[in-house]
Amino acid sequence: MNRELLMLVDAISREKSVDREVVFGAVEAALASATKKLYEGEVDVRVAIDRNTGEYETFRRWHVVPDEAGLQLPDAEILLFEAKEQIGDIEVDDYIEESVESVPIGRIGAQAAKQVILQKIRDAEREQLLNDFLSRGDKIFVGTVKRMDKGDMIVESGRVEGRLKRGEMIPKENLRTGDRVRAVIAEVDPTARGPQIMLSRSAPAFMVELFRQEVPEIEQGLLEIKSCARDAGSRAKIAVLSHDKRVDPIGTCVGVRGSRVNAVTNELAGERVDIVLWSEDPAQFVIGALAPANVVSIVVDEERHAMDVVVDEENLAIAIGRGGQNVRLASELTGWRINIMTAEESQAKQAEESNAIRALFVDKLDVDEEVADILIEEGFTSLEEVAYVPLQEMLEIESFDEDTVNELRTRAKDVLLTMEIAKEEKVEEVSQDLRDLDGLTGELIGKLADAGIHTRDDLADLAVDELTEITGVDEAQAKGLIMKAREHWFTA
Repeated sequence: MNRELLMLVDAISREKSVDREVVFGAVEAALASATKKLYEGEVDVRVAIDRNTGEYETFRRWHVVPDEAGLQLPDAEILLFEAKEQIGDIEVDDYIEESVESVPIGRIGAQAAKQVILQKIRDAEREQLLNDFLSRGDKIFVGTVKRMDKGDMIVESGRVEGRLKRGEMIPKENLRTGDRVRAVIAEVDPTARGPQIMLSRSAPAFMVELFRQEVPEIEQGLLEIKSCARDAGSRAKIAVLSHDKRVDPIGTCVGVRGSRVNAVTNELAGERVDIVLWSEDPAQFVIGALAPANVVSIVVDEERHAMDVVVDEENLAIAIGRGGQNVRLASELTGWRINIMTAEESQAKQAEESNAIRALFVDKLDVDEEVADILIEEGFTSLEEVAYVPLQEMLEIESFDEDTVNELRTRAKDVLLTMEIAKEEKVEEVSQDLRDLDGLTGELIGKLADAGIHTRDDLADLAVDELTEITGVDEAQAKGLIMKAREHWFTA
């Protein structure tokens, strides 16, 4: 029987062109599976076949787990202190094994053994095909639509298959079985039972790769696509940078008579592409990204990572775009929150902000509106600036003498100290479980405390837009914090 086992392994290995180890592993798995059926409960069994003689041994084994973890699988686990009674130097994640009677191969059932072996071989063949494909380094998957699967498309390239999910297709695109299709490789999932390569035609990365193929200067390193934002099938923006002063980045990407950009557009079902010049200056970058709208002025708020962009009435609709598309794509492209407004709206907002600052100075510094207005005209917008801006800068204000400057700075520092003490008292009201939540900084905890959010459940009950308004974090971070706060609801 042992000799027959070795002959069987060699025959299957040659017939299927797979390594003998894969076949041996399949036989061991079949024997282990048959042995488990002799026991009650979820036992763990290991079978070891001698690669030279064909003889094999069977072991029942227990996984060593920490004492504090407890036993999740009593039939297949053992606590560390119990394991040490048998083997003094054993550690967590080791195994204790006990030799048990081996099941004869004849009792496995030829069909069951064959199925396990063939499945192992199919898995090995699929893994080899996938590795061979990925080793080519292709970022775009080119294949033929083979079939539909629950609304997704299975695309075949040679013997490798990729899955193009419905949500990753270009809207209103009508692909059919047999159509030639290109898509970017978005993800590779070796554990997937079906196609392991996940594809996308709607991702910004697909447009980037299409331009890389159409514009040789990108591959040569003369040009670089810095970012891309898309409304798949409708409109997109890409930001390009030239590393060679002799190369015009926009003209090069457009091509002679638009040949290069048209090739990309045709692949993307007529998707319109705006090519924008990337700039290190965020304001200049945003102005370019909002084209074709003309910008009158722009105010940058570094703290909120936002910009107020002023356009005239004629350009307002162009800057916003249909359904807010132009400003939304420009925001995604640049990474800045963009607020489009008219000159009148900008003036009203500035007046509102000035009134708020004036009220702050009058209230906290105990000064009249005239002094507050002088501070505002000189560019002061916060108590921190009054307290800690270099003394010499304040002494240069013609309307203030040295005594006035020192008094203002002292008052500002006293107010800030009082506010900090009050803030710490509020933070102390916040529960420890909320303070320990991953992702919450001291600053965020303070803002939550100011808003009356004192426990993890308080945070969990918030909506995303509420948390964004309270803390100023972006939507993705707010969603992540709320989900973390809710985790104990599902694990309790």
